[in-house]
Amino acid sequence: MRVTSLIVTGAIAAVVAAAAVRTGAQAPAGAVAIDPDDIGGVVRSANGPEAGVWVVAETTGMPTRLRKIVVTDDRGRYLVPDLPRATYSLWVRGYGLVDSKPVNSPPGRQVDLQATVAASPREAAAVYPATSWYSLIRIPGKDEFPGTGPSGNGISPLMKTQADWISQMKDGCQLCHQLGNKATREMPPLHAAGRSSIEAWDRRVQAGQRGPAMSAALNRFGRQRALAMFADWTDRIAAGEVPPQPARPSGVERNLVLTMWDWGGNLSYIHDEVATDKRNPTVNGNGRVYGVDFTGDKLLWVDPVEHESGEIPIATLAPGASSYLPQQLTIPSAYYGEELIFNNPINPHNPMMDHRQRVWATATVRPPQNPGFCTSMDNAFARAFPLKVSARQASVYDPRTGKSTPVDTCFSTHHLQFAENGDHTLYFSGDSNVIGWVNTKRFDDTGNAAASQGWCPMVVDTTGDGRIGPYTEPNQPRDPQKDWRISGFPYGIIINPTDGSVWWGTPGVPGRIHRLEVGSNPPMTCKTEVYEPPFDPAQPNGIAGFAPRGVDVDRNGVIWAGLSGGPHLASFDRRKCTVLNGPTATGQHCREGWTLYPAPGPQMKGTDLPGSADFAYYNWVDQFDTLGLGRNVPMMTGSGSDSLLALDPKTGSYTVLRVPYPLGFYSRGLDGRIDNANAGWKGRGVWADFGTNLVFHMENGKDARSGLVKFQLRPDPLAK
Repeated sequence: MRVTSLIVTGAIAAVVAAAAVRTGAQAPAGAVAIDPDDIGGVVRSANGPEAGVWVVAETTGMPTRLRKIVVTDDRGRYLVPDLPRATYSLWVRGYGLVDSKPVNSPPGRQVDLQATVAASPREAAAVYPATSWYSLIRIPGKDEFPGTGPSGNGISPLMKTQADWISQMKDGCQLCHQLGNKATREMPPLHAAGRSSIEAWDRRVQAGQRGPAMSAALNRFGRQRALAMFADWTDRIAAGEVPPQPARPSGVERNLVLTMWDWGGNLSYIHDEVATDKRNPTVNGNGRVYGVDFTGDKLLWVDPVEHESGEIPIATLAPGASSYLPQQLTIPSAYYGEELIFNNPINPHNPMMDHRQRVWATATVRPPQNPGFCTSMDNAFARAFPLKVSARQASVYDPRTGKSTPVDTCFSTHHLQFAENGDHTLYFSGDSNVIGWVNTKRFDDTGNAAASQGWCPMVVDTTGDGRIGPYTEPNQPRDPQKDWRISGFPYGIIINPTDGSVWWGTPGVPGRIHRLEVGSNPPMTCKTEVYEPPFDPAQPNGIAGFAPRGVDVDRNGVIWAGLSGGPHLASFDRRKCTVLNGPTATGQHCREGWTLYPAPGPQMKGTDLPGSADFAYYNWVDQFDTLGLGRNVPMMTGSGSDSLLALDPKTGSYTVLRVPYPLGFYSRGLDGRIDNANAGWKGRGVWADFGTNLVFHMENGKDARSGLVKFQLRPDPLAK
């Protein structure tokens, strides 16, 4: 595994003997034809031409570090297209190989690269994705659930099924970073010294600013049983166990071109990026791509034309919000010792771009106590459901003026999406009791946040009378004569373009997706529907997917959810439902609306549930064919497998778009942009970023920086 990035920024270094370099754009017979801004050649090892391996070209000769990565074709040929003038370090990574020695070249040259076959399975496995290593973990069998507690089998009684355990391993552990990468499958000496493996793990999960959260997550399993599981996993790896070799890219996967830029600092946790308006992907063509630095309290940007990056402060209404992360340590970090590395009272979370290229984001712009209009009886929304506090609000940045403006909201915020209406209504998830929105047209016209927002409690019409009347509270017994208010943290959120309904996902086992019909006179006309993935633990095959996080929609109104517990991509078509409301409409009443597609890759030991050891943090639908696989292609993030996973629903097969370097591509959100509809593959692309919470867990450790990634599919691996 590469420990540091090898870059040459000065004059062209002497070419090492392992490669042959030919100048000139005209290639000899059988070689790769290139233009003056390309580098191409053939990758060979002792076994001959190497198909389906990656060629990395990187430089620091731009204002920010730039990389391009391509895949070799079936004859070992490669072509890195459209390189700005600089000196590039080129090298090869591939499954079954060890990283090759770098070769330095400017564009316009033929550069043949010599690959080295790995001497052992363990040497080869150093560059496998984290999911491969995480699949070696051995989880408790189905017959051990429900847990019987510390005096029984050590599993918490809250763990009713094996699905609950797996959900905690994913939403409880992989939620923040990969598991299975080198940083987690090996024990840092600071924790291991003089301790048993179980003691070392117990210390590790309490260390650093994230220690309290990690330790609490472990307790939910049943602490000692979980510690034993993780200790057994790392012990077996230390003793030499390795995962099977993943498949190399094949077919259309070899047409992938990755372009990557560094942005932020070495501690920047960039939760999400945004490149365009989701409703119209031609907005902001060739413009800056923005991201929110969760731990740095900044809005970041990359200019993909000039290869520059920068940052923008986020304006607040009032100081006084507390840091999202604890400002004390229980046990020193293995990386930063006693140093407190995060202080982020604004903790911006998710950005979204509007039709005017402005960037809206969820952000803490004041202390949590809400202003008076949030509880005033003069406010119709407050009369229906007063809100005393909000954990995060919003902000908007206008690149034309350079101004950041705080937007006060009564409701808490997390993710946000625009409706396709004349008011450009912006809906927010993140409040456990309501769904809120801002009429951005009214806000632009008046500057009045109080008059521009509204919210609805989540109430299900369980009486079936077509309206919302008196309701039971979430913690009360159900009353068949009343409707039912539900609560729970809404995560992903989307607006259906066919009818304007608002959908969101709530993780859990089995978890839920919800539909909100706002109606003509909210909050009085707001009605919620609730749908759960098919789930019946009493049946032998009654558990499939669970724990929806991300939610998106295609242009036909079909909802797509990323079920992190499988993971699965799941479609839900409400048109197939025979029951929408009434006393039975409590979750499991429309199994016929669901279709589940398990993710590819190896599964964890000890379970036969469909899916893999991968983790789907979020999902997205390419409604407008920004990648090149077609319209309405659903995708989810392979947040544990360094990849984006694009589904073909007709076959149930996935195209795996892998980011091989640096290891640790943990993506959360993504979007697609059309820069030039007439430029073929070069005018389109899908954007994502390295959204890991702990950047120093990535390959290259404390020297690593977060990266913005553009995914493009060309017609063939040698297309220029």
